[in-house]
Amino acid sequence: MNIEEFRDYCLLKAGVSEETPFGPETLVFKVGGKVFALTDIDTFGSINLKCDPERAVDLREQHDYVRPGYHMNKKHWNTVLVGTGVPAGQLRELIDHSYDLVRASLPKKQREELAAQEQEQA
Repeated sequence: MNIEEFRDYCLLKAGVSEETPFGPETLVFKVGGKVFALTDIDTFGSINLKCDPERAVDLREQHDYVRPGYHMNKKHWNTVLVGTGVPAGQLRELIDHSYDLVRASLPKKQREELAAQEQEQA
């Protein structure tokens, strides 16, 4: 997966916005105003993704390309090293997991609005 594919995949999801709040080199994807993915635009060497804490530990133990979240809460975030053998399908699933976790934390009204957006797109 390259940065364009990553960007396109994130933007396919309902209610996603992209921003550069940490400077022009860091691309951040949010749903409902909350971050679910971020990466360095220039290098695209890794992606920070939110993760269920128990699953985060399991992924780090099973895969060399999954590390504790760089500059993030290590309990809730993983850094996935891109271009180091992570299968594209698994990377998409990890992006989905991150998005779903953040989306589930949104107020009910926002979740309902996102569900309505998805139905309109279908």
